[in-house]
Amino acid sequence: MRTRIFEKNGSKDNVIVTVDDGRDTPSTDTGPDKTHRKLKVSSILCAIGTALFVQIGTALTKGGPGSLFLAFTIWCSFIIAINNCLAEMVTWMPISSPFVRFADHFVDPAFGFCTGFNYFIFEVALVTFEIVAVNVVIKFWSDHIPVAVVIVVVLVCYACLNFFAVRYYGESEFWLAIGKVTLATGLIIFTFITMVGGNPLRDVYGFRYWNPARVPGAPFAEYIETGSLGRFLGFLACLIQAAFTMAGPEYVSMTAGEAEMPRRTLPPAFRSVIYRLTIFFVVGSLCVGVVVPYSDPDLVHAISNARPGAGASPYVIAMDHLHIPILPHFVNALVLTAVFSAGNSYAYCASRTLYGLALEGKMPRVLTKCTRLGVPVYCVGLTLGISLLSFLQVSNGTAVVLQWFVNLATASQLLNFATICYSYIRFYQALKAQGIDRNTLPYKSKWQPFCGYYGCCGSIVMALVGGYTVFLPGRWDVPTFFFSYTMIGVLPVLFVFWKVFKKTEWRKLEEIDFFEAERLRVDEYEQASRASI
Repeated sequence: MRTRIFEKNGSKDNVIVTVDDGRDTPSTDTGPDKTHRKLKVSSILCAIGTALFVQIGTALTKGGPGSLFLAFTIWCSFIIAINNCLAEMVTWMPISSPFVRFADHFVDPAFGFCTGFNYFIFEVALVTFEIVAVNVVIKFWSDHIPVAVVIVVVLVCYACLNFFAVRYYGESEFWLAIGKVTLATGLIIFTFITMVGGNPLRDVYGFRYWNPARVPGAPFAEYIETGSLGRFLGFLACLIQAAFTMAGPEYVSMTAGEAEMPRRTLPPAFRSVIYRLTIFFVVGSLCVGVVVPYSDPDLVHAISNARPGAGASPYVIAMDHLHIPILPHFVNALVLTAVFSAGNSYAYCASRTLYGLALEGKMPRVLTKCTRLGVPVYCVGLTLGISLLSFLQVSNGTAVVLQWFVNLATASQLLNFATICYSYIRFYQALKAQGIDRNTLPYKSKWQPFCGYYGCCGSIVMALVGGYTVFLPGRWDVPTFFFSYTMIGVLPVLFVFWKVFKKTEWRKLEEIDFFEAERLRVDEYEQASRASI
């Protein structure tokens, strides 16, 4: 029997709770969570950025429309598996920086440390990637604006949106998401209308570019090699692009610590992931291969010469071919909002990851300091400070810098997916070991624990093959190897370092406490919220 005193969320009153569980397990939390539950959770639209509208054209030229669509469809199944793992854990334990802290509490504190470090690097790389992309998009209209000015303006905007109360971040994302929805939906509609003849040329092209009689090599193109091997390498290139482009559930989970009524709002958000993935990513990959042939000279030229902004987008190239004016500028404007929004979301997630690490004692205690509005001010500042790496594009080619961060982010994201799934496997085993019925949880996901093993194995395999081209004859490239495989080598080192330095122990399934103190605080908060309605 033990008695704990919890501070009621948003109140100075204390709640005394007595728990009888037959054991005395000390809390591993190093400090209270001072963030505020003011964030409305509704979608995974923060995951939609420039990759879906522009960079996807690169994968199309390598694998062809069939490989692109197949790769996005297959990878969608892995994201759904990861989503199922996160949904079950996070809805029961809606805490700040959840999956980073799950890795700590369900596996090993050293595992939590390397998971948090990896995810922070991943998010900071994406912030930098999107800042570089903003400059690329703006160059669609003019290349006279200094690169440094663009970077400074974007960073200042991110600072304003992230340093103020979280509700302003939520409001900004709501309005910016309208531009993403408009763009993604509009391009799907554009594809359907034009393919059935609704274009100035009255050309009913349908699935012409999937026909090998009209486009040699379609729908499964050869890449690097010829024959079956070349078609497989083309598919693999598309699968790597899908692994970088498709995301979502982890961003929903990162809002858990600041979400209003999390047990009510998070389950619908997680359930909607499958529909949004299907509509925006899978259908989007199909549309890209419909509007333009994979071997189109204009597309290949635009990619090889790093045409700025939407100029390298397969959709814009299709608009030019169909003699549709003005619309490319509209698309570029909406791409700009999508890119800016994605970077803003990544800055939020990176700062909350740092905050979660600090709460667990794995980063300096000063990083737990929050403003009176609940914003982890030093975490936000450090995130934006590291994002100054975007100034690399001042002295290096923009396309080169973009590819560096694509490679780094892809590897880190896949490793993050693997750690999420492994944490769920341990969570599932701990529930079973302690006799806790999954039917009693706020949300019970399907196909478990299969999803955990499926997502974990798939993510590890893709992380290992992500930079495979450097091992092919005559294709060795040091920066590509470095950015593709650095985190794979760094993570084990971080794990061993923290394990030796802190002498951590592998968590015993029977002793995992499932964040009991924080769960009870959420229970009290939700009860008080319902009572006030």
